[in-house]
Amino acid sequence: METPHISPRTTHTSRRTLLAFIGAAAVAGPIIATQTATATQTSPRINAGGLDDPAKKEIAMQIVCSAENSSLDWKKQYGYIEDIGDERGYTAGIIGFCSGTGDMLDLVELYTKRKPNNVLAKYLPALREVDGTDSHEGLDPTYTKDWAKAAKDPDFQKAQNDERDRVYFNPAVKQGKTDGIGVLGQFAYYDAIVMHGDGGDSTSFSNIRKRALRSAKTPAQGGDEVTYLNAFLDARVWAMKQEEAHEDTSRVDTAQRVFLKKGNLSLNTPLDWKVYGESFHIG
Repeated sequence: METPHISPRTTHTSRRTLLAFIGAAAVAGPIIATQTATATQTSPRINAGGLDDPAKKEIAMQIVCSAENSSLDWKKQYGYIEDIGDERGYTAGIIGFCSGTGDMLDLVELYTKRKPNNVLAKYLPALREVDGTDSHEGLDPTYTKDWAKAAKDPDFQKAQNDERDRVYFNPAVKQGKTDGIGVLGQFAYYDAIVMHGDGGDSTSFSNIRKRALRSAKTPAQGGDEVTYLNAFLDARVWAMKQEEAHEDTSRVDTAQRVFLKKGNLSLNTPLDWKVYGESFHIG
């Protein structure tokens, strides 16, 4: 079995949407986002409110789901699983755990530790073998059906939530608060780490942040929040363009940039944005 080069967790871009056909999925919420003049700030400020506030976290889950699954209903994605052709094997669940990047293995190990006789436990040897590859060896033909069965188990749903928080959400919020950026900035960090992971490659979250710091200071360093977030989003777009599967940057350009240009640093509703040509609204 030839092993392809796989980044440490640069997952997928649009799950069913981009890799199938950008903009072809059903529209979820027919409100088209409009951009207003860029809000300006004349002095540095520290705006370290929390994306971990339950209401803000729910918004974050919906916005990420709009890009990952062409839907706002993230809680319906526990059972989602398919190979989207991005050389990361199976992509599944609420945050796109991948059989080729290690986070799916970690998830099933956690689930099995908590519930040893679960329906996915028997696939652990195969998941360890395919980690780092796009192979389905030892998983087909029953793994996808058993994943769907497991997804109905509240214990598996909780394991997905817990791994999402441990690996992606909590580190992003913690770094955002350290940098003195508010809810929008913390969300930008979260969306970046979901897609790019935090490995050692040049497009990982930490290196995207380092790239941004070459041209702007964080509020915690005395910089302006809007200036810094623009620099971070510039660095994020650069990272996305390094890989063909991520070259559509609309989840930044017509989503996060829209909120930033409106000066909505706290992600206050209503929110209107577009991803891969689809329009979304949170009232």
